This record gives sequence, structure tokens and C-alpha cells, in this order.
Amino acid sequence: MQAVLEALVEPRRREILRLVRDGELPAGAIAEQFPDVARPTVSQHLRVLRGAGLLVERREGTRRFYRARPDALAELRAFVEDFWEARLADIQTIAEKGP
Repeated sequence: MQAVLEALVEPRRREILRLVRDGELPAGAIAEQFPDVARPTVSQHLRVLRGAGLLVERREGTRRFYRARPDALAELRAFVEDFWEARLADIQTIAEKGP
């Protein structure tokens, strides 16, 4: 989970994940969405996301295609939901005790 959270700290990586959430895109199409960023930098972001287990890479000749790994996203969602459920339970307990 640590690698996932560290990967998602960078806003561009979160945007890349949004781009490939619903389908596969070639690396070039992903890079085109960030005209202010050099392609090697986008490639580095893709490596970090793949290394964290958030993306799957498929090669077709010299082209690379990326898509989100739904199971990794489910793990992240479960982590966040568990965190918030615990906090909400604490708030409920405090509220029920009253002043």
C-alpha cells in the first residue's frame, strides 16, 4: 500500500490513472495529454505507476499500451474506506456522549 500512496502523491500520476481507468491507451496518447511535460518524464511517471501495481503494460511491437489494474484500485478503495469508517465511528462515539 505504501508504494501506491507514494505513487499517487504526484498530481500528473493521478491524472494518468484517470486517463486509463476505463480503457487502454498507448504511451504516446498519454504523453499528448501533458504538452508541458517531456515524454521521458511521462515515461517515468508510467514506470512509477506500473511499479506500484496500479498499471498494466502491454507491448505490441515497439508500442506500449497502459491500462489501470482494477484490483489494485479496489485495494486502495478498501484502505480508504476502512480509514474513514474508523474515523466516522470515533466521531459518532464522541457525538453520542454529548457535552
